[in-house]
Amino acid sequence: MALSIRRAKELLASFRRQRVAVVGDLMLDRYVEGTVDRISPEAPVPVVRVRSERAVPGGASNVAVNLRAIGGGASVCGLAGRDAAGRELLGMLRAARVGTDGVTRPAGLRTTVKTRILAERQQVVRVDHEDRPDLAGAALKAACRSVAAEVARSTGVIIEDYGKGFVCQPVVDAALAAARRAGIPSGLDPKDNHELDVRGITVATPNRKEAFHGARRGDPGAGPVPLADAALLGAARVLLRRWAPRHLLVTLGPQGMLLAAPGAKPRHIPTRALAVYDVSGAGDTVIAVCVLALAAGATDEEAAEIANYAAGVVVAKLGTATCTPAELIAHMRECGVEEG
Repeated sequence: MALSIRRAKELLASFRRQRVAVVGDLMLDRYVEGTVDRISPEAPVPVVRVRSERAVPGGASNVAVNLRAIGGGASVCGLAGRDAAGRELLGMLRAARVGTDGVTRPAGLRTTVKTRILAERQQVVRVDHEDRPDLAGAALKAACRSVAAEVARSTGVIIEDYGKGFVCQPVVDAALAAARRAGIPSGLDPKDNHELDVRGITVATPNRKEAFHGARRGDPGAGPVPLADAALLGAARVLLRRWAPRHLLVTLGPQGMLLAAPGAKPRHIPTRALAVYDVSGAGDTVIAVCVLALAAGATDEEAAEIANYAAGVVVAKLGTATCTPAELIAHMRECGVEEG
């Protein structure tokens, strides 16, 4: 059954009563935008004349901001440094009313910062500042206790893995155990170079590359029809066995999404994007809206559909972005969705 605007509004109203804990790698995303009209005399590289600069929460932080933007409550569990970037990031999260009690700030840790330099809406280069913390001993135990406590206060949990060091097996075990005790939905946004035991997760949202990596299979390339793509369907079957999720949502870029579940026929959800300017952060939107919808009582299919529409809003924006309830409903109307 297609998601109607009336049903979407019902779910959006319920979002306000939910609070999702985001467990993952916290980052600060910087954007330096300008124009290029010459090549440097010092090296064969463009000279970007800066017009503007901005910073936004990135990584797992962006998932939390997505939850807040669409109307839900959110908190984060992760690591941030005691440096200027860490202070800036936490200040932004608090301003967005994202809970930060679950953030640990080890001495000497450098906050992860991704700086993207853009010219004429095109990325010229990205500069990363990051450390890879080695969570162990007392620090690891404290992180696990913090995660369990935050999940216990929530109606859903998202594990957002960017492979930066916070999302390790003990942290995942603490999050999933707390979710099972509380009877709340759990979601995983995986990293394609980091394998974890997440058996029993409610929903996992890998992109195509991550799905094939998780299935330990090579990707021969996408076919024109996802439901006839034997390689994709095979990778999905492997992940259903390996991760044992209640359902699997593979994001396929311009081809939309593949929804798979144990014992059910896979379903293709076509893309709802009417314009695409930047896909960065779209996966964050999908996992945020999907888990929030499940916490609000949506079916698996409804959660996938509403997340798909939200992603269609986000990819029409430049840079790390979010979707509001008003934007979601307007986009559904623009896509010709029935009022219901």
